[in-house]
Amino acid sequence: MARATKFVFVTGGVLSGLGKGITAASIGNLLKARGLSVNLQKCDPYLNVDAGLLNPREHGECFVTKDGAETDLDLGHYERFIDEELTKKSSLMSGQVLLKVIQDERDGKYEGRSVQIIPHITGAIQDGILAAGKGVDVHIVEIGGTVGDYESLSFIEAIREFSQKVGRENCLYVHVVYLPYLGASGETKTKPAQNSVRDLRGLGVLPDILVARSEQPAEASVKRKLSLFCGVDESAIALLPNAKSIYEVPLTLEDSGVAEVICKRLDLDGDRKADLASWREMVKNATHKHPRTVAVGVVAKYLDNQDTYMSVFEALRSAAWSNDVNIDIRWIDAEKLDNDEDVAAVLSEVDGIVVPGGFGSRGVEGKIRAAAYALESKKPYLGLCYGLHMAVIAAARMGGLDKANTTECDPATPYAVIDTMDGQEGKQNTGGTMRLGDYECHLQAGSLAARVYGTTEIVERHRHRYECMARYVPEYEKWGIRAVGVNPKTKLVEVIEGVEHPFFLASQFHPEFKSRPTRPHPMFDGFIKSLLMTTTPVKANIKLQNTAK
Repeated sequence: MARATKFVFVTGGVLSGLGKGITAASIGNLLKARGLSVNLQKCDPYLNVDAGLLNPREHGECFVTKDGAETDLDLGHYERFIDEELTKKSSLMSGQVLLKVIQDERDGKYEGRSVQIIPHITGAIQDGILAAGKGVDVHIVEIGGTVGDYESLSFIEAIREFSQKVGRENCLYVHVVYLPYLGASGETKTKPAQNSVRDLRGLGVLPDILVARSEQPAEASVKRKLSLFCGVDESAIALLPNAKSIYEVPLTLEDSGVAEVICKRLDLDGDRKADLASWREMVKNATHKHPRTVAVGVVAKYLDNQDTYMSVFEALRSAAWSNDVNIDIRWIDAEKLDNDEDVAAVLSEVDGIVVPGGFGSRGVEGKIRAAAYALESKKPYLGLCYGLHMAVIAAARMGGLDKANTTECDPATPYAVIDTMDGQEGKQNTGGTMRLGDYECHLQAGSLAARVYGTTEIVERHRHRYECMARYVPEYEKWGIRAVGVNPKTKLVEVIEGVEHPFFLASQFHPEFKSRPTRPHPMFDGFIKSLLMTTTPVKANIKLQNTAK
């Protein structure tokens, strides 16, 4: 008989941005390392149905699951830490819950009863948690926001009731708090953490474990004080100071003994030792100063929030560590690449260029110039989704179509080398309507892409509405590029590469979503390897017509 799923709930207090997602992912990492099957889920209080229309500058990247769900970036952390592909069940937003309850009411499923927060909203949340946790040993649920936020109250109440539904012995509550340090008195203060635990207990949830974040290591006496005033055993309190790398967190939690506390509390084969050998080796590489450093220029428009390109940055770092090299990621403002001289001056200082995904016309001309510079100068280039569009436009202009563009930026362009794919007309500003999730791709045998992947058949995740127009594909070779990857069913272009170029590779999909810290994605790995073979860059003389509006 299969054992019942155990549930671990992770909440946060004092302030936002403490690292609840990393804590949840780290717990999942440690439990999986003990041979347990694990799943993770984010319960997000935003009144959105999904993360597809959230501003990336404010909320960070939109992470896409294999089945096409547009989710919070924490799901990217989950996948990287437990090396599992999650599904739409792992993302539960308030808007999604409310939409379901309201639709059920409209469909008469409540048979005339009054529809209320309790039990209908909380019940729907619990149903979502149960569905996501089905079939695994441990299901870890992160509750977004901070205890005390109005919008989080229904989720807190739902997980309080949840222990009554499945049994308290099957539930464990982890609360992440913050310990400020006052330099004037030389003290680490626990009062904010105490108040946060009191607020949580006042809502009926008694934490079993405390994870105390701090800017610097806290003295040992802090544990005793937290235990006394918060009612949590010292053995169940983990002090978590800032780390050099987020991937150190599982090791810090393992050393604290918290994983053993979880196993014993939930009766999860607590004597089983964690196999963390490969993870420790990766962390060693991540925190080690290697003899060589490569500089990568990321040409983008969102320069004030690294979270906007979280998966891209993590994929680059993972590939660098795997190749025993340091990486210097440099932000390059696409809007400031106004002319050929600016492009050459800035991009000649980096070993390789990445143009990540994006939407809209802001900064597009700079990205096109960056792709053209890479194509002409033989500088290694990696284009991701929008980065492929920019590369095709750059090649077309260099091939004589001066006003080539994407209709996303110039609907009146006479050479729409990138256009809305069939069935997407009129949906440019609506959520959940793009090509999303896993799609197959066939790579041309002998191509750079096939050599990088080591196979000709791949499956990658997508998030886009615009495509390479088939009528221009026969012209690609004359422009200095070729289409080497296509969807076997639709024949849509998925991958292009440069002709007689050491490494010019761009994909319609987002390979960064499948990269792992212990197993970097082939495209990123190939890109970093190409940088290690880079010789003195050649400065190109690129002439492009600026068609920005």
